[in-house]
Amino acid sequence: MSWISELLQLDRRGDTFVGPRPSGLEGRLFGGLIAAQALGAACATVTEGKLPQSLHLYFVRGGQPGIDVEFEVERTRDGRSFDTRRVTATQQGSVILEMLSSFHSPEPGVDWHAPPPPMGDLAGATSTPVPPDLSDRFEIRIPQEGGGLFTGPPYWIRTRHPVEPDPVIRACALTYMSDMGLMAAARPPGTPLVFGVGTAASLDHAIWLHRPFHPDQWHRYQATPLNHNDSRGLVVGQFSDASGTLIASMTQEALWRP
Repeated sequence: MSWISELLQLDRRGDTFVGPRPSGLEGRLFGGLIAAQALGAACATVTEGKLPQSLHLYFVRGGQPGIDVEFEVERTRDGRSFDTRRVTATQQGSVILEMLSSFHSPEPGVDWHAPPPPMGDLAGATSTPVPPDLSDRFEIRIPQEGGGLFTGPPYWIRTRHPVEPDPVIRACALTYMSDMGLMAAARPPGTPLVFGVGTAASLDHAIWLHRPFHPDQWHRYQATPLNHNDSRGLVVGQFSDASGTLIASMTQEALWRP
């Protein structure tokens, strides 16, 4: 069983799912973990054959390690082509995440995307250390100009081990990975990334899943800051495979206080 499959082993009671005592780093839960589990819970209630198309979520408050997370799924709509679900994640009765997600039956149509922004080739990228709780799961390389420290996108990433060929499991893996470093890309211009200084937190996050994802293959993760005011930074990101094919798009707004 892959790492993401293990994280998706939620206890189910009807449309309520429980993630037992998740682990965290520095006293907080990783937002990508809760987002992935929320998507997994929603997927378990969706019509067979419909796949995740997009999700929009708010990080309401920081999650705490070692405390069960309960995911309550609301079946907002079941349509012919689309299903919609709302998921509320709570710990000890307090909401930590709200998510609205859409699921779509695959259908034929035009297949086009804009080319990705320029980025250093994988052959010229440098391996970089990643946080301890992620190092067993992912391999990351950054462009030479990055200086050898992991400070978020742009970077190359792949899982160290295969993930089951299930589009739902792989969509949850992408959801988890999409939150790795995107907050850093939303920091104010000229602000050094110094851990432990000031306050930074993800506020909301959205993902659009365009094409099948193969986690154990190299992908480029790029991000472009769009705005910063009122201590909030907005960034748009994209996940592309090694050939430049767009796999997913995402946005995030983050709180940055000195």
